[in-house]
Amino acid sequence: MSAKTLSEVIGEDHARLDHCYDQLKAATTLQSRIEWRNQLAWNLARHAISEELTWYPAIEKYMGQEGTDMVNLDRAQHQAVKEDLYELQSMSPDAPSFDPLLEKLIKDLHEHIHHEKTEDMPKTEEVLSREESQALARSFERTKMITPTRSHPSAPNKPYFENFAVMLAAPIDKFADLLRAFPEEHSKM
Repeated sequence: MSAKTLSEVIGEDHARLDHCYDQLKAATTLQSRIEWRNQLAWNLARHAISEELTWYPAIEKYMGQEGTDMVNLDRAQHQAVKEDLYELQSMSPDAPSFDPLLEKLIKDLHEHIHHEKTEDMPKTEEVLSREESQALARSFERTKMITPTRSHPSAPNKPYFENFAVMLAAPIDKFADLLRAFPEEHSKM
């Protein structure tokens, strides 16, 4: 079996985010809604930062000014999602504003995913060799292991400042995760 490309790995992550959302919406107890809220925040924070640290610099490197323009739009879309996630990740799922904020977050996220899937990914895969795409996919997956697990929208979102902020926030988030509830079916790896 051959290694996965960057588009395949990111697509799987997008499906994982949808799964968390679906489970959160289907949860019938406050405890299970808290667990799935935490799982969604954990996956989405790691996903966004990993894209910003691995994929976005590659887009800029391989695509020049067009890549920079694409990445600027992607970062703006990520920022909106991070701001909503920041508010949602600490809000009780039984708060009256929780569900409307969750729906806004998912709407913005799906618009961003659609943009990535229909524009960014095809353009990126077009300029990368399969081997380069696979190497970026491995880097993306490894980066998720060291990134913060909560949204920090006030942190810088461009290298090299983001790299520094990630190194400061990640250990604190990972320690706090030990005290948070997560769904039992999910292995946080």
